[in-house]
Amino acid sequence: MGKCHPCPSLKSLSSRIGGMLCNYGSSSKYKKLDSKLERKMIEMKGSASGQSNFKSIDSIILRFPQFREGLRNLRGVFKQYDEDSNGTIDREELNRCLEKLQLHFTKEEVEDLFHSCDIDGSEGIQFNEFIVLLCLIYLLMKPSSSPDNTLKMHSLQLEATFDTIVEAFLFLDKNGDGKLNKKDVMKALNEASPWERSPARVTRTRFKEMDWDKNGKVSFREFLFAFINWVGIESDEELPESGT
Repeated sequence: MGKCHPCPSLKSLSSRIGGMLCNYGSSSKYKKLDSKLERKMIEMKGSASGQSNFKSIDSIILRFPQFREGLRNLRGVFKQYDEDSNGTIDREELNRCLEKLQLHFTKEEVEDLFHSCDIDGSEGIQFNEFIVLLCLIYLLMKPSSSPDNTLKMHSLQLEATFDTIVEAFLFLDKNGDGKLNKKDVMKALNEASPWERSPARVTRTRFKEMDWDKNGKVSFREFLFAFINWVGIESDEELPESGT
């Protein structure tokens, strides 16, 4: 694997990952999971009733240090389940991870999660993919009414971080259909300062960074991968370990 750079070019990074997605398989591979996520986001958008802590794209960017700090705590969790310490979590390790978290998925559901998060087709879940996987599980297990069925992350900070990432997506999802389109992103970029509109090329670039399969729509899963890259969580990979 190539070394991670602290400040990768978003354009080159999204192109590289987009190519991986296209080479690995058709977007239909992810349709089932993305459809579940779409329904969940629509449900959460409806229950939010227009309430949001975010008023502009800048208010999201200003929270990046907090997002980074919240997600950094997952490093120790990842290493715990990466039993052979090879930097990835394979299927067997993932199954044991889910068992320890007392999560019960069918074999097909585990495969859907694995393939949807293994974006480079390496047959192993790397750290940034692990963050996405846990966030997706947390979101899908988040109940509408019964709190007994929810996934407990054993970290209020991490749960709050995931909830805030979801809130950022809902802020961008202006029409509440559970996915992002170019009009959504354009509106969000210009919302705070309509008199200082972002150039069209900037909007197009930001959208391309998320729309990896180039179908004109951005699922929550695609948004998550792009968001984690923007926050810069991978730049922590080569930092010395802190005590556990």
